[in-house]
Amino acid sequence: MEKIIERLMYSSRWLMAPIYLGLSLILVALGIKFFQELFHILPNILTTMEVDLILTTLSLIDISLVGGLIVMVMFSGYENFVSRLDVDENEEKLGWLGKLDAGSLKNKVAASIVAISSIHLLKVFMNTENIPNDKIKWYLLIHITFVLSAFAMGYLDKLTRDKH
Repeated sequence: MEKIIERLMYSSRWLMAPIYLGLSLILVALGIKFFQELFHILPNILTTMEVDLILTTLSLIDISLVGGLIVMVMFSGYENFVSRLDVDENEEKLGWLGKLDAGSLKNKVAASIVAISSIHLLKVFMNTENIPNDKIKWYLLIHITFVLSAFAMGYLDKLTRDKH
């Protein structure tokens, strides 16, 4: 009975595969949104204010950072929790593929969230005249929380790695 339960539990990891596949659909949606923003700004480039161009650029950078985060979570999560990715030796292989364990992935995700939050905060600072001060304070507090959380997770991970 124990062996059956253990096999069922181990096989249940495949329930994560459709979730990781679903993340690739979010990548498609982000790609569409990216080009929608790009095609929206290009025809008006000569009349666009510099601040608006910078804000759009920051939005595009934000989208690309989120896309990279999704790829990292999708591939690393699949490899860590479901199965190894079989990539032909003739194909290009991502340098970090197979090297990110769950702890490293967690730290990379935290660092990516801080980077995304930084871009968002920069957008807020560039648009301060349109945002109430109390909201700016909340954005700043949330960003600081992300930074401190990422630092704490990295520090705790370093402490646990040094003990092994």
